[in-house]
Amino acid sequence: MRAAVEPSVSGEGNLKPLIAKVATGAALTEQEAEDAFGIIMSGAATPAQIAGLVMSMRVRGEVVAEMVGAVRAVRARMLAVAAPEDAIDVCGTGGDHAGTLNVSTAVTFVVAGLGVPVAKHGNRALSSRTGGADVLQALGVHTDIPPEWLSTVLRRAGSTFLFAPRHHAAWRHAAGVRVELGTRTIFNLLGPMANPARVRRQLAGVFDPVWLAPMAQTLGRLGSTHVWLVHGMGLDELTVAGQSQVVEFAHGVQRAFSVSPGDVDLPVSPIEAIRGGDATENAAALLALLHGEAGAYRDTVLLNAAAALIVAGRVGDLRSGVAMAAGSIDSGAAMAALDALRRETAAVPVVAGR
Repeated sequence: MRAAVEPSVSGEGNLKPLIAKVATGAALTEQEAEDAFGIIMSGAATPAQIAGLVMSMRVRGEVVAEMVGAVRAVRARMLAVAAPEDAIDVCGTGGDHAGTLNVSTAVTFVVAGLGVPVAKHGNRALSSRTGGADVLQALGVHTDIPPEWLSTVLRRAGSTFLFAPRHHAAWRHAAGVRVELGTRTIFNLLGPMANPARVRRQLAGVFDPVWLAPMAQTLGRLGSTHVWLVHGMGLDELTVAGQSQVVEFAHGVQRAFSVSPGDVDLPVSPIEAIRGGDATENAAALLALLHGEAGAYRDTVLLNAAAALIVAGRVGDLRSGVAMAAGSIDSGAAMAALDALRRETAAVPVVAGR
């Protein structure tokens, strides 16, 4: 476990020159963006200054250099977790407001059951009815274990859950502004790019396809090895309802393409077929899936798990990934991965008052 740090801030915490620059429509450099978000996360900026900066960037349109600098500032201050070199993350930006069943959480157990270490970054419900933390708690997984135990849980169980507010405490300085603004800002893009385990391989869903290429480029400049940024017909994940858009960054090369369920012989199902409910309902659906229940939820999870297996370097194509993912479920390996996470998180202390 590496403790979060509060690096010194240049310019004596003065955000005003940087606000003045973005107000003209100019973009910040990587270093300027890193300085700006360092000032914000150190608590040295006023709410009005934070709002002025992020809304000027939003109106003009955030650029890759600004995202790179902002992510560097976030990573420098996060409570980091040691993880194996081949660990992956499967998460999304949220913000699609679709209220679907928990896809990336189910994918976690499917790929962990195949021996892929998963350091899943997530939160409680923000833009959906049931977030990753909510459904995991309903499944009997302790999500509030002391941070120093997370690496041990990952090693023993094959997966772990990294509760975002615990690892990104410095974001509290912008929390009130984000609530009061009530609209999307650069902060909505940063979460999937600031995994506390510093994974270099990930499947990340994006709420708006316009951000697929910029986020892939950002992650590439930050040292990622293999990532898929995906958007499926309004969802921040691959969908079996129709065509999904993908931007892949792999070993220095970026490319864009589309994926359809027919490509891997999965049936087309409407998004409504995976509409979710509260944490109890979503947990029951996830358990039924892991016990072999067929349907649109399973098909969606198989497609996304196949992409995760490509990112992890375990398969070379989606068709092979779907077959391997189905084997994880049908053999009971995915269910065993959930049981392992339950067991290992129950074996360590829970933080009082959480």
